[in-house]
Amino acid sequence: MSKRDYYEVLGVQRNESTEGIKKAYRKLAIKYHPDKNPNNKEAEEKFKEAAEAYEVLSNPETRQRYDQFGHQGVGSGGFSGGHMSMEDIFSNFGDIFGGHNPFESFFGGGASGGRQGRRGSNLRIKIKLSLDEVAHGVEKKIKVHRLKAAEGVTFKSCGSCHGTGQVRKVMNTMLGQMVSSSTCPVCSGSGQMIDHRPPGVDGSGLRSQEEVISLKIPPGVSDGMQLSMSGKGNEAPGGGTAGDLLILIEEKEEGELKRDGNNVVYDLYLNFVDAALGTNCHVPTIDGKVKIKIDPGTQSGKILRLRGKGIKDINGYGKGDQLIHINVWTPKKLSPSERSVLESLKESPNFSPQPGRHDKGFFEQVKEFFNQ
Repeated sequence: MSKRDYYEVLGVQRNESTEGIKKAYRKLAIKYHPDKNPNNKEAEEKFKEAAEAYEVLSNPETRQRYDQFGHQGVGSGGFSGGHMSMEDIFSNFGDIFGGHNPFESFFGGGASGGRQGRRGSNLRIKIKLSLDEVAHGVEKKIKVHRLKAAEGVTFKSCGSCHGTGQVRKVMNTMLGQMVSSSTCPVCSGSGQMIDHRPPGVDGSGLRSQEEVISLKIPPGVSDGMQLSMSGKGNEAPGGGTAGDLLILIEEKEEGELKRDGNNVVYDLYLNFVDAALGTNCHVPTIDGKVKIKIDPGTQSGKILRLRGKGIKDINGYGKGDQLIHINVWTPKKLSPSERSVLESLKESPNFSPQPGRHDKGFFEQVKEFFNQ
């Protein structure tokens, strides 16, 4: 099922301001909030869809990529809302609602009706990948230092909220008494306070510990793309939800093959004799060497295409191609015998440039290539 246009989801024009996008998202989030629509799967999906659209359009960088390339432009390195819980969405976009769930006052603090678990902070790492790893995917084991619940820590019930994680206020209005609730500022909603903590444990009951994590990088990732592993960030104080591990992809510049989008580019240098007479030669690809034929009279600047020899698209839209740029090598120094041979051919009519209508210049070749 294809995704709807993000502007259509939020009901705004493409030139809408950031503030307008924020207001539109807040309106939809309130309309489709699960507490207002209990056991309504359709409302929950619309709630997540609105959060996804807001995450992309509220960021100038991702919005520009989306405007230019559509959903493919933000790719899997962008939004992760389809896998987010309601608590995750409010944690990420809490500023929209003044830093808290707007339904706390009406529904007693959310679907749980009581104590709200805190969410641990995210961890960020950078992974450098070779072209081969980008093309085929790779599994890497890395060491990270995560904040995890320490042994020997004991807790007691928060005296301010009596373990509920919520504090209630009663206000007298012209309509009578109104009760509102908000997150307890003392325990930050966990309902617990540390009673005892061993040496080396921080004030939240957490300790930094080294952990080996296995990362499965899918084929087709690109430089600057960000992947996410849910629950592999820092743990939350008091047993809440752990944060995520965010993996920033960086491609290493190395080897003869270069990446251009999903295509792979290779510069093939031919001597003048092989270009004139034609030859067979082997060229590297991401899957090993292949044999190609060079036709007689091949000109410098010609581009050969090996279809399907590029990189698999991260979103499943097939594979790119390998482009082979032909460069006819001109020797910088000649021996006396080489010079004599070439001078004897200099006056031959066949060696005078005579471009015909089938011999295209550089710009014509580029234009033709991108129109294929």
